[in-house]
Amino acid sequence: MARWAEMARSAARTGLTLLIALAATLLVLRVAGYAPLPALWVMGSSALGGPFAIADTLVKATPLALCGLGVTLAFRGGQFNIGAEGQMLIGALAAVCLGLPAQASWAVLPVLLGAVLAGSAWALMAAWLKTARGVNEVISTLMLNAIAFWLVSWLVHGPLQESAKSYPQTDMLPETLWLTRWLPPTRLHSGSFIALALALAAHVWLFYTPLGLRLRVMGSSPTAARTAGIAPRQMTWLALAVSGGCAGLAGGVEVLGVSHRLYEQFSPGYGYMAVAVALLARQHPLAVIPSAVAFGALEVGAAGLQRAVGVSAGLAGVIEALVMLAVIVTSRQAKDET
Repeated sequence: MARWAEMARSAARTGLTLLIALAATLLVLRVAGYAPLPALWVMGSSALGGPFAIADTLVKATPLALCGLGVTLAFRGGQFNIGAEGQMLIGALAAVCLGLPAQASWAVLPVLLGAVLAGSAWALMAAWLKTARGVNEVISTLMLNAIAFWLVSWLVHGPLQESAKSYPQTDMLPETLWLTRWLPPTRLHSGSFIALALALAAHVWLFYTPLGLRLRVMGSSPTAARTAGIAPRQMTWLALAVSGGCAGLAGGVEVLGVSHRLYEQFSPGYGYMAVAVALLARQHPLAVIPSAVAFGALEVGAAGLQRAVGVSAGLAGVIEALVMLAVIVTSRQAKDET
């Protein structure tokens, strides 16, 4: 009963968060000179107004969900991984490097596994810096984001640039490696189901296994964890390795399912937005899915609003910032109540 009561309180706080964000959005639209309700209608219909709109929302939500899961698992282990953006880029890079020479369809799984391992290895650099040198993971993961971005930029301008040398991008991956389209001619691909399955697996692992329990204890109380004989160093490495693997998978799925190549500005900030996804989900793996869908709908809706009435694309960033502020406010209120 206590667990159900806590879930109800969490759902109520999330609902309050969305109401605050909605009110702030209406105010921003009014100040910007737009009729708020018609603008919201355009956003809603663009994101959820038919099969193509829903498919686009789910396509946007997929990398957000995978990166959001990574951030959530890191947060649960007491590690503030702000590096999902860089880990996603490195995962995408690994997928391209493994996928370009491949031809057989069975290579999809090794390519995705390579993306997972690459993202995990990138995150483990932050784990080593923290455990061996005492470097705060917030700083190291942010710096690693910049390194990953410039590494990808250099590669697509140089060693990995397409054969035609026309644009800063790689050659197209073989069609045999592309993820299955579930509702053609929409862009919805099997990566969305991978994200859902991973969220279910993360929930089971986090709440129903001894290793998941140790990770949660470490995140909740490092002192209690040490008293119980849980090694902080091991949990730090585990949390960041799993987190980076999820973000790396997001990069691999995005390459195989959507872009089919790597290019400069590959990610529009999915890794950074994943922090907001995790916050809105209250660091719960299953709640990451609807949270990612909400942010995916926001992205698609903002693009539709831009096309329809000429609203700046930056408005989506303003609204996302308002959602994050609302999350922080309601989270602080919850802590004060406890």
